[in-house]
Amino acid sequence: MAGLFLLASPGYLITLDFVNQSTAADPPIPPASRVSMFAATRWSLVLAAKGETPAAQDALSGLCQLYWYPLYSYVRRRGHSPEDAKDLTQEFFARCLAGRWIERAHQEKGRFRSFLLGVMNHFLADEWDKLRAQKRGGGARDLPLDFDTAETRFVHEPADNSTPEQIYERRWALTLLAGVLDQLGEEFKREGRGELFALLNPCLVGDGQTPPYAGLAKQLGVSEGTVKSAVHRMRQRYKGLVREAIAHTVAEPGEIEDELRHLFMVLAR
Repeated sequence: MAGLFLLASPGYLITLDFVNQSTAADPPIPPASRVSMFAATRWSLVLAAKGETPAAQDALSGLCQLYWYPLYSYVRRRGHSPEDAKDLTQEFFARCLAGRWIERAHQEKGRFRSFLLGVMNHFLADEWDKLRAQKRGGGARDLPLDFDTAETRFVHEPADNSTPEQIYERRWALTLLAGVLDQLGEEFKREGRGELFALLNPCLVGDGQTPPYAGLAKQLGVSEGTVKSAVHRMRQRYKGLVREAIAHTVAEPGEIEDELRHLFMVLAR
């Protein structure tokens, strides 16, 4: 099949072999602590335990820390000021972790992105007036969310006539892909191949043009065929990591394919 070029940061596109489509530029997504969270966050664990076990709470906390920015962006797109969006997002996650909101996540709508958006809409409709009338927090548990960079990222987002919901889903997809790219880079570093990843990364993340295999082969002192094989293996591993990341955000393994199709549909808009 032809390649799908999925954006990871401004001017950079990730190649996946599914369909032929390209996306426009988006603001960068800082790496933060995305990599370490992927291995420990699984939505199915949270649902199975209804958030009552320490493991489920840790998984939910990890998911929230990983995907909080799409919700912050959503709240801003709904017309709230930066300070209000910060307070609303922080309070939302504090209540989400401290309360029993998890019980609202039904199996037929078990995707984590859908759960977050649905509960946030309920929160904005029912709790905003109350929140404005009192000090934020009240002893509730706070998450270490990087709001210092949130507004910088938000103001650099390109003008977009999409709905807040569509933008939320796009930010969700880009956050997921950026985390996967970070994870792949960390794998190469742990194996002592960080320099190789830096050299081959343009073949995975680039402008969609033919990768400079000959030049890379000369730099590495190997044949062009060896470089092509290494890039192929890297792309295959990347696709596998995307599937794993998706699996962490759905309730059942049977939902992975549907969620992958949705991911590509969102990025192709």
